[in-house]
Amino acid sequence: MIYEIAQLPIHREQAGLFRQAFTEVVPLLARAEGYEGHLLAQGVEVPEVFHLIVRWRSLEDHTPVFEASEDHRMFMAGIAEFFSKEPTVYHVAESALSEPSAES
Repeated sequence: MIYEIAQLPIHREQAGLFRQAFTEVVPLLARAEGYEGHLLAQGVEVPEVFHLIVRWRSLEDHTPVFEASEDHRMFMAGIAEFFSKEPTVYHVAESALSEPSAES
């Protein structure tokens, strides 16, 4: 399992509209092959940056499968107008997030 982490910089004054638009397009993401859940969170220190974390069964399910799909094109078309600049996207392996803490 992998996590896609997308930093989505938006126009600050459009945060509410962005949330609404995301709600409308999220079914396109949720029906993707290999999709296993997501979290969308607004930054605290930098509120004009939203963080989308998507859990995928495999990297291949996200890229190239979902990214090459019509659903991905429609998903991005539904939210792209709110971006103030190009989003940053990267991936981490589940093991990177599930290591036991030293305090345990």
